[in-house]
Order: sequence, then C-alpha cells, then structure tokens
Amino acid sequence: MKAITSILSILALAATLNAADGDAPKKPEAGKGDKPKMSPEERFKALDKDSNGSISKEEFMASPGAKKDAAKAGEMFTKMDKNTDGSLSKEEMTPKKKKDA
Repeated sequence: MKAITSILSILALAATLNAADGDAPKKPEAGKGDKPKMSPEERFKALDKDSNGSISKEEFMASPGAKKDAAKAGEMFTKMDKNTDGSLSKEEMTPKKKKDA
C-alpha cells in the first residue's frame, strides 16, 4: 500500500511540474502545420527559383508538395497553365476571387 501511495504522489508531482506555465511545449492544433500559410505572392516567389518572373514546370515539380504526388502535381500545373506556354505567371498562380452573384 505504501508503494502505491508513493507512486501516486510521484505521478501527481510530475503532473504538477509539467503543467507549470510556459514549461510544456505547445502542440499544433490537429490539421494545422507549424508554418503559417503563405500568401500567393510568397508562394510564387518561393517557387520561382531563377527569379525570372515565371515558374517553369521543372521549378513547380521540384516543390515539396509536388514531390509527394508527382502525377497530381503535373495535372495541376497543366490546369493552371491557362495560356499553355509551359510556365506559370503570377496571374496564373493567383486564385481568382469569386464574384458575388
């Protein structure tokens, strides 16, 4: 019985120490990453590795998201390349806002 009481006391003390303000690291909320979401302009700049003002298919496919699912990324690139010139402009990368009907 003394052993059980000692163990419970130790666990209670440990829980109290872990609950102290600022000591425990905060876990990100479920479904949210550690990084804040990038704006379309920031995303474009990050993908435009050669800074020529457009994103080639090679630059697009080198992104971490494209490496996870290359087939899906290739389809996405094709859909986004509205003028079919083989690269994405800022306008093609920026999502269009829906107009209110």
